[in-house]
Amino acid sequence: MYGRKRYQLVKDFASGEKGHLKPFNVKEQIREWKMEHEGLDVHSNRNADHYGALVHHLSLILNKRCLMAYVHNRADIVRDLAWRVGLELLDLPPEIQDKLTTLEKEYFKNHSVAIKSYMGKVGIELNVDMVPPKDPYIKIRVVGEIDQGIVISDKTTNFTRHSMHFLKRTDAEPYIARGQMEELAG
Repeated sequence: MYGRKRYQLVKDFASGEKGHLKPFNVKEQIREWKMEHEGLDVHSNRNADHYGALVHHLSLILNKRCLMAYVHNRADIVRDLAWRVGLELLDLPPEIQDKLTTLEKEYFKNHSVAIKSYMGKVGIELNVDMVPPKDPYIKIRVVGEIDQGIVISDKTTNFTRHSMHFLKRTDAEPYIARGQMEELAG
């Protein structure tokens, strides 16, 4: 049946949570499309109108469009991960890394390099905080292991585990994103 796997591919992607990746599963669709192509003998078809070839051709075009939409949506999610999680592939949780293909990992790296290059030229960290802060300073607690003697805002600070500090939001955000610090409310 034409398009069963195509329909399933789009349905799986549309039914999933927005912004969440599922494992890349295109092999079944490609296998179905090859079987459809092998089942149609266009050259021996004696029909003057060639409706069978037209249906097959239109089916291939629709298959290609569905596959491109699937890959485009996955690329959007990978780009969003760079902004939400961090610009390093190692910052991504292992369960997300397992769902990425090698080409998607390479795309993530290239996208991150482009963002870092732009931020270096402009001199602004764009991925620090997507929502404007109400207060530039926040109260944080150190939860993870952080190297000794880190320079923050032109001061060397000692971040021992479970210590609390009052820092600039821009200085603390990278550590909060990595899970080494947590923001305290109030």
